[in-house]
Parts: sequence; C-alpha cells; structure tokens
Amino acid sequence: MSLGPPETWPGADGAPLSCREKLKVLTENHRELAQVMRDAFEDAVLMGVDEAAMRHILTELVQALPSPKRKA
Repeated sequence: MSLGPPETWPGADGAPLSCREKLKVLTENHRELAQVMRDAFEDAVLMGVDEAAMRHILTELVQALPSPKRKA
C-alpha cells in the first residue's frame, strides 16, 4: 500500500496552503521521503529486523526532528 501526499497541506494558521510552488515542493518531498522510508524499512526487515520494531524506530526518528523555528 502506498500512501500519497495529503490533499491539503495545513498552514500554521490552520488554513490550507495555496501557493502552487510550495505545494509542488511539498508533494515532491513527500514522494522522495516515502521512497527512502520504504527502502529503509524493506532493507531492515529483509535483514532480520522485527517489522514492529522498525516502525517504532522510524516513528522515533520523526518525533525527534527539531523544529526549524527554534533556535539552537
């Protein structure tokens, strides 16, 4: 199963983004990230990593992403 990009991308104010160029970049980023994650997940499982554990590891990666709005 392949999950495509969302139909709308919510802005910080809750309203959907409408700039075509932003939408194009976000959709492209989504597709690229989805492919990299599929590849990493498949490699890990085929090398013997438990599927549930790998899903947890990938989820933790996302949760640990620092906000680009916060200063280091």
